[in-house]
Amino acid sequence: MLLQVCVNGARDVAQHPWLSTDATVVAGDAAQAVAAGAGAIHVHAKDERGRDSLEGDDVAQWLRAVRAACPGIAVGVTTGAWAEPDVERRLAAIAGWTELPDFASVNWHEAGADEVAALLLRRGVGIEAGIWDSSGLEAWRRSPVRGDCLRVLIELPDEAADVVRGHAEGLIAHVAAEEPGIPILLHGEEGSAWAAFDLAVELGLDSRIGLEDVLTLPDGMPASTNAAMVRAAVGRMPVRPTE
Repeated sequence: MLLQVCVNGARDVAQHPWLSTDATVVAGDAAQAVAAGAGAIHVHAKDERGRDSLEGDDVAQWLRAVRAACPGIAVGVTTGAWAEPDVERRLAAIAGWTELPDFASVNWHEAGADEVAALLLRRGVGIEAGIWDSSGLEAWRRSPVRGDCLRVLIELPDEAADVVRGHAEGLIAHVAAEEPGIPILLHGEEGSAWAAFDLAVELGLDSRIGLEDVLTLPDGMPASTNAAMVRAAVGRMPVRPTE
């Protein structure tokens, strides 16, 4: 089971002390999370104002900081449309990356997903196919690069823990029917985060945890760091995670 740590996300830095505009600060927290058991890192590069950025200089700065702190660990980034809503400008930004991530998440409900994924593949970057809902599932199902994805992210919204299983199992079944054997990473957000993690463990799927998805530990207490959440996650797994 791959345990990925999602260290910052699109959150405002005021929401937690470890959500910083300083790449070295976030990288240091990522290193502690790796020491605690995380096998991969998902990070959102930021501009000088703390906003998610796809610009080459910002992506390079953040990747270099995380890789310096976490040598040998796979590092992925976002390509979320909120960082650049215009598809052509998003493609141009990605084409200009000088430091390439190991993988990048592509949300298939967003305009331009096929084009973004195809560009990343041409550049040798692995694709995490983000499936949030039925519209994203259908777009991914029809995608010419569907079978070239590194893994599928089934991403559950902030919802009650008691509906997580039904929601997740429906999406999992559809993904498995289209691409049998493709790795699936299941994770939730806020209220669904820990329930989705526990379900991933039960089903033998990959998962992730970190300050992007939730700010609290399983008992509802505030999480001090990403590493604290990774330690809690490892404690809920039958075996330690591997890459």
